[in-house]
Amino acid sequence: MARNKHPSRKKRLAKAGRQTRWAPFWTVPKKYGKGRMIHMGRHTTVKRQWRRHKLKI
Repeated sequence: MARNKHPSRKKRLAKAGRQTRWAPFWTVPKKYGKGRMIHMGRHTTVKRQWRRHKLKI
């Protein structure tokens, strides 16, 4: 990839980077109740890793 990125491509890359983050910690008690302990990564809809899945942009 080029060193200088076009602003539109940079915006798409930034959005894809935000989508792969874990959900906030407060979503667990909100969804399941106070006593349930699960990992907040299960609430992340888009699970992408930079080595495995490419964006094709």
